[in-house]
Amino acid sequence: EGNEPGDSTKITYRELLHKVCQFANVLRSQGVKKGDRVSIYLPMILELVIAMLACARLGALHSVVFAGFSADSLCERILDCGCSLLIT
Repeated sequence: EGNEPGDSTKITYRELLHKVCQFANVLRSQGVKKGDRVSIYLPMILELVIAMLACARLGALHSVVFAGFSADSLCERILDCGCSLLIT
């Protein structure tokens, strides 16, 4: 379910697993490994869930930053957690 009424998507577990594994491979190709920190800066969309699950699949820690935050707020959160990758 998205933020707007009527904004929803349906996906099967099989489709979700495929997308999560696919994105985990993208993260791995970017050098993300177990114990790394990743920030996620996305609105309430399916890709947010996929990114979180892909990080968990690799053993990387993720921090979700609300997409309405300013650039300065985002920068502070990135520096505070010491993330190695930002997903937008």
